[in-house]
Amino acid sequence: MSSDISRLRIASILEGLSYLILLVIAMPLKYIYDFPLAVRIVGMGHGILCVILILAIFKAHLNYKWSYRFSTQIFIASLIPLGAFWMDLKLKKIVINPVESS
Repeated sequence: MSSDISRLRIASILEGLSYLILLVIAMPLKYIYDFPLAVRIVGMGHGILCVILILAIFKAHLNYKWSYRFSTQIFIASLIPLGAFWMDLKLKKIVINPVESS
């Protein structure tokens, strides 16, 4: 069952990295260097990774019977730059101590 959490952790890290690339590389390329294609490409990848992350959160929420508050915290963390890395730390603790998530 920890494979669900492993998938969620991978999805969160990939989504977090794509978010940072979007904000730090693609957006400046669009607005400073007039290169909007960067945002289109990175933005599409980021959007796909967001959907994958939401599905992974939902699946883990159902399988582990997490509280709505905990699942919502994980989702909200994905909306904040660097929040995915905080989320990964929380999920790593769950793998070590599964009682913490309830």
